[in-house]
Amino acid sequence: MRIVFMGTPDFAVPTLSEIVSSGHEVVAVYTRAPKPAGRGQAERKSPVHLAAEGFGIPVFTPKSLKGAEEQGVFALHDADVAVVVAYGLLLPKPILDAPRLGCLNLHGSLLPRWRGAAPMQRAIMAGDTRTGVMVMQMEEGLDTGPVALVDEMPIGPDMTAGELHDKMMRVGADLMGRALAALERGSLTFTPQSEAGAVYAKKLEKAEARIDWSKPAAEVHNLIRGLSPFPGAWFELEVGGKPVRIKALRSTLAEGQGAPGTILDEELTIACGDGAVRLTSVQREGKGVMDAPTFLRGTASVKFGASGTLVVAT
Repeated sequence: MRIVFMGTPDFAVPTLSEIVSSGHEVVAVYTRAPKPAGRGQAERKSPVHLAAEGFGIPVFTPKSLKGAEEQGVFALHDADVAVVVAYGLLLPKPILDAPRLGCLNLHGSLLPRWRGAAPMQRAIMAGDTRTGVMVMQMEEGLDTGPVALVDEMPIGPDMTAGELHDKMMRVGADLMGRALAALERGSLTFTPQSEAGAVYAKKLEKAEARIDWSKPAAEVHNLIRGLSPFPGAWFELEVGGKPVRIKALRSTLAEGQGAPGTILDEELTIACGDGAVRLTSVQREGKGVMDAPTFLRGTASVKFGASGTLVVAT
C-alpha cells in the first residue's frame, strides 16, 4: 500500500521501521520541524526525521496542516492510508479524508481511558495496573475514533513510564503491522468506543513534578515512576546549608512512618503523609544517576543525628 507516515519522537520509529520492512511504499513522512537544542542551540531533527532520511523517504515538516496549500500537497501523495504515531499536530478534516482508507493512529492506552497527550504517564500516576496499545481510526474528535486492534499489558508495581514506553513502542509497532496487513486484505474491522469511562490524559505540567511528601506513599510512588525518566519528579534536600534539587527516578513502597519529608534511614526511605517511600535511584542536580546509598555516601553534609532522621527541605 501507499502510506504516509506521521510521527515525531523515538516512540514512533519502530512503527515506521515495521512498515518499511513489511514492503509497503512509504511515499512521505511528516514530522515536527527541527528545533534548537543543546548549548549551541543548533537545530535538531526529530528521531522520525532521522529515521526517514536513513530510509531515503521524503520528509515534510509543516508548522500546521490547516492551510489549503499544505492540504493540497498532502492530497498529492495519493496515499491509501496515513499512519499516525505521536505526531504532535492536529489533523483537520481535509487531511483525515485525503487517504483512500483514512488515517490509522497508534495510541498508548485502553481507550476510552486516557485520551490525550500523556496516556502512559497518566495511567501510572493514577495507579492503573493494566494498560495497552490500540490501533484506531482517526476522526475529528480527540482519540474518539473506533478501535480495530488492541494489545493489553500489565503495569508492574514499580514500573516506570520509561519502561512502559519502551515496551509499548515495540508491541505497538507489531500491532500496527498486523493492522495494515488486515487492512490490505480488506479484513480490518472497527468497534466504536464507548463514552463510559472516558478520561482525558492532560499534558504534563512543570508544577506537577515537585513531590509533596504530605501525600500518601502510594501517590508519591506513582508520581515518581510516572514521571521517570522525564521530566522527573523532584524534591529539595539541604546540602551544605543550601537547598539542592534531587530527581527521584526509581522508588518502592517501604515500611516506616514519621513527619512527612523525614529521611528515616540510610537507604533513603522518606516518610509520607501515610506510609513511606524508599528511593532507589536518584540524580542530584548537575550529577549523574546513582543509587540512594551511593548518593548519601557522596553527600558529606547529609548526616543523621541522634534521632536518625533528617528532614527534606520544602
